[in-house]
Amino acid sequence: MTTTDDQVSPRSTAPTPEEVGAAYDRFGDLYAITTGDVGLHIGLWSHPDERAPAATLTDLANRAQERQTDHHIDLLALAPHEHLLDIGCGNGQPAVRVARRSGGRVTGITVSRSQLDRATEAARSAGLADRVSFRYGNVLALDFEDGSFDAAMAIEVFAHLDDRQRAFHETARVLRPGGHFLLSEFTLRGSPTEAETAAFQRTWYCAPPTTPAKVLEMADAAGLELVKVENMTQNCSFSGDLMGLLYAERHDEILDRYGPELVAEMDEVMPLVRSYTRDHLGYYLFLLRKPA
Repeated sequence: MTTTDDQVSPRSTAPTPEEVGAAYDRFGDLYAITTGDVGLHIGLWSHPDERAPAATLTDLANRAQERQTDHHIDLLALAPHEHLLDIGCGNGQPAVRVARRSGGRVTGITVSRSQLDRATEAARSAGLADRVSFRYGNVLALDFEDGSFDAAMAIEVFAHLDDRQRAFHETARVLRPGGHFLLSEFTLRGSPTEAETAAFQRTWYCAPPTTPAKVLEMADAAGLELVKVENMTQNCSFSGDLMGLLYAERHDEILDRYGPELVAEMDEVMPLVRSYTRDHLGYYLFLLRKPA
């Protein structure tokens, strides 16, 4: 790893043992910093038996999100005859995955018109439009009758709301007695700077993070009882780092899509979001139940 002119070209012979040893003496710490300091080896980012092993950072991010959805499916244990409300359904892919794996029905709602179009197309392309449907909807005023659903989930949705308590009441209202509600919430760790907090809220269009105790307090006020809680903070932290890496790797693509003025602002904000997510953002999953 020297920079002399005679070593910038590929070499035709293997290095000597002495050269290898000298290289590790000099650059061993660099390898540890950039690849991990457990074994200095390539990590098992995806299993070789997987359908399409991850080969890029984007593949890795997609695979992680699929595993997250699978974990949600396992927690909810939706039966084939049951109906799930997906609050904040995004692009519809998680709802499609839930329906395919569980055999149940899913209705998704979103306040994004573009997401609604993508979600509807996702269900159609998957051949599941008979069991998966989407509509424009706001969790603060759900357009469903009382007890309409056997289960509900809201993944990274309540953080956007200015009235979480009302959302809890509305979700509980449309659940049948005995129905489950899976909720994720951002929480605060440590003492971020004002600049970090502002960058995070500006990027995610969200309210300040809450606390696990406050989540349980609001759930209880809505008549929901706790079944299980999981601390998923480590995944949140890794996702923040991966977001920063993907932003840097695909910077030219982002520049073409959003233009230089907005990207210049993003360039200033992204390091702050990354440090906030890594050092100060907690992430919890709550499985709640409406008493029978």
